Amino acid sequence: MQQLATEPRSGEAGGEELSLAERAYRAIRDRLVMLEIRPGAPIHEEQLAQSLGVGRTPVREALKRLQYERLITTYPRRGTFATEVNITDLAHISEVRQELEPLAAAQAARRATAADRAVLTALRQELLSADARRQDATELMHLDLQVHRAVYAAAHNPYLEDTLVRHDNLATRIWCLFLDRLSDMAGHVEEHGPLIEAIVAGEPEQAARLARGHVEGFERAVRAAI
Repeated sequence: MQQLATEPRSGEAGGEELSLAERAYRAIRDRLVMLEIRPGAPIHEEQLAQSLGVGRTPVREALKRLQYERLITTYPRRGTFATEVNITDLAHISEVRQELEPLAAAQAARRATAADRAVLTALRQELLSADARRQDATELMHLDLQVHRAVYAAAHNPYLEDTLVRHDNLATRIWCLFLDRLSDMAGHVEEHGPLIEAIVAGEPEQAARLARGHVEGFERAVRAAI
């Protein structure tokens, strides 16, 4: 049984102690995003609570948030299910990300604190040290999520961060659906290196340009795999 860790976690919340509901939310969210819970699969509160080692109340609170984020859907008299991945959503998601990802990257370059830069530098080092060409695709996707979420946090705009986390989650579900057909997953993740360097160096225009190119490349890669 995979239980939730009780110690503080770094990342989105800056390492502070997290509530059970928050930890349940993050764990279930990432299972949905990485398609560990398959699209269309039924969501069982009791099973999730047991697998996470928490009560049903934190799980129920988490599921309310996940429904708002379009990761689960509830049907009257039928139950709750993981949202299907619809490729027709790609254009809508990309339209939002093409505008907001460059903004977040530019603001991160302007506003990143020393702590933000340390997190980003550590991720850059992880990119450099990892043999990306041999790494498991799922591990690469987890690293991709980490980088995106660190950039959003470094922008220091909670509304922008929330919006982009939601849309990146939806984009990642589409990406995971086609993992076995994507020819250069490693190259996509490695694109984060120059982006991180631009942010850490305080170069907003360069960061914005790289972020836009990354999102556009994502959409092209997925469409080529369809």
